[in-house]
Amino acid sequence: MKRAIVFVDGNNWYHNVKGMFKPGDIDIFKVANLICSAKKYDLVEIRWYVSTPSIKDGEAMYYRHMGFLDFLEKKGVKVITRKLQRLSNKEILEKKKETIDSLDLCKTCKPLIESVFLDLADLKKKEKGIDVWIAVDMIKLCLMDSECDICLLISGDADFVPALNLIKEQKKEVLTAMVPSGYSSELRKNFPFFILRKETLLKCLRDYKDSKKSKKHL
Repeated sequence: MKRAIVFVDGNNWYHNVKGMFKPGDIDIFKVANLICSAKKYDLVEIRWYVSTPSIKDGEAMYYRHMGFLDFLEKKGVKVITRKLQRLSNKEILEKKKETIDSLDLCKTCKPLIESVFLDLADLKKKEKGIDVWIAVDMIKLCLMDSECDICLLISGDADFVPALNLIKEQKKEVLTAMVPSGYSSELRKNFPFFILRKETLLKCLRDYKDSKKSKKHL
């Protein structure tokens, strides 16, 4: 059975899912297992990437967000966070270069990551740093980790196309998944995809006990 690591773009997930459900009501563990079961993959790990608000943005929002991340970790999801950043183009490039230099990359992987890393994000956007970290981790874990056969990205963002192309070129399989709204046609054109329709997500609602325990956070 092929082994899959699931990479979740938490920001993209939230903004796309909220048109159908309250995002916190969906159990991403159930979503990942549903996809892997349908594709006959062995689920190795779920990694959730998200930018975190400052408590200065409002205590209620901050503690609600952190409570949700705590719920994910208790479910066994690996949570990777970055503080929300608003940077100039020059600052963005400098931080990306610093990140590359700080990574423990081999001589083979470093050029591969550099080929997409510095050109991944649209510099007209406000940089959160999350898309960069997802791209780097996908490349590192899928190309360097012998335990991974499938790169399963839950995101509808076309910014990941260069990184996914690189993974595919190195003979590793790629699958993307997202709800219909906000799902890039470029992603669906270039890679195998899995559309998470409303009837599918209804099977992935959080259990009543989980929801009751975390009600004050969500």
